[in-house]
Amino acid sequence: MSASDAPTTSKPFFRRRKSCPFSGQDAQAIDWKDTKTLGRYISERGKMVPSRITNVSHKKQRELAKAIKRARYMAMMPYVRHDGESTRSSR
Repeated sequence: MSASDAPTTSKPFFRRRKSCPFSGQDAQAIDWKDTKTLGRYISERGKMVPSRITNVSHKKQRELAKAIKRARYMAMMPYVRHDGESTRSSR
């Protein structure tokens, strides 16, 4: 085996460092009255999207979950989203 046949140690692609959208300077605040911002962190079915997908830090994810729950309790956001499909068959 020669030196040209040896495998390279370079990475196949560049992975960008993820940062929390609620941390740092000029970051938006988590507010339960801001349903537009909170809606970005809820799936189509009405579930909260996990922090590993949204890149929210652990501390801010807890604050975000509390704000979503508070907005749901105050009837500003739905608990479950229905897309117009009924689970029961109509006869």
